[in-house]
Amino acid sequence: MAKTLLFDALREATDEEMALDSTVLVIGEDVGHYGGSYKVTKGLHAKYGDLRVLDTPIAENSFTGMAIGAAMTGLRPIVEGMNMSFLLLAFNQISNNAGMLRYTSGGNFTIPIVIRGPGGVGRQLGAEHSQRLEAYFQAIPGLKIIACSTPYNAKGLLKAAIRDNNPVIFFEHVLLYNLQQDIPESDYVLPLDKAEIVREGTDVTILTYSRMRHHVVQAVDVLVQEGYNPEIIDLISLKPLDMHTISKSIRKTNRVIIVEECMKTAGIGAELIALINENVFDYLDNPVVRLSSQDIPTPYNGSLEKATVIHPQQIQQAVRDLIKLEA
Repeated sequence: MAKTLLFDALREATDEEMALDSTVLVIGEDVGHYGGSYKVTKGLHAKYGDLRVLDTPIAENSFTGMAIGAAMTGLRPIVEGMNMSFLLLAFNQISNNAGMLRYTSGGNFTIPIVIRGPGGVGRQLGAEHSQRLEAYFQAIPGLKIIACSTPYNAKGLLKAAIRDNNPVIFFEHVLLYNLQQDIPESDYVLPLDKAEIVREGTDVTILTYSRMRHHVVQAVDVLVQEGYNPEIIDLISLKPLDMHTISKSIRKTNRVIIVEECMKTAGIGAELIALINENVFDYLDNPVVRLSSQDIPTPYNGSLEKATVIHPQQIQQAVRDLIKLEA
């Protein structure tokens, strides 16, 4: 085991897969000589050269389209978005090309592409750099969507995504890059379609992902001291959602709280509620509680920015209120 920062875990995964497979390459703005905006590709250009670590102009639609074309010809590109918000400029390429071509070609093409980069609400990054795009992409058929949350799962999931023959949107949270954890020095790969049970419990199922995993863990540390016993599930896979793990937990606890940084309207939580109602409605003792970000562009002002997202104290109170209803 070695203590590793999350951005280093992502860099290790990329390096190991590039060494293993000569068809793997990295494309994006400042990924080469500069080493990436958050140093995820640091040192890779010196090791693999211009053709495999390609610096591009500031033109997300162009280099994403180029990467999709490269994937069609047998390469395995990793596209780094300097900020995932910028990939809205490549929405047409991701939806009409990456998501569709395997199907519209009758299976003649596979699209083994990973589109990854930082997103989420940072610290005073402004509205355009603080968007959560997971719900935007969730509606696109043909994509897989991953949200990593720890150095351990970041490395194992990115390796799996690179090896997958389908397009994978890989979300990293901008405030988790310096998160440190012991991870194995040996090679490992994690499944792309499985949620993680972070903590087993009996009182309530808390569904979360990305940075909110850590807010939930912090909240539950306090709740356990008060006598509550929540179960925490990190979704990890946002498409497809691991309804087997989710449903099994709900059948045990009979209560659900969803904690997300995504917008409340048409967010990941909204899709989760629909699936829970379709699959395990009869096991619910109460309506599902949804804690989501405010439906507003994220303010630049630090205090206002903080007020738009969910914090541990709100999670604690939601658990108390929900279980109090059963008393």
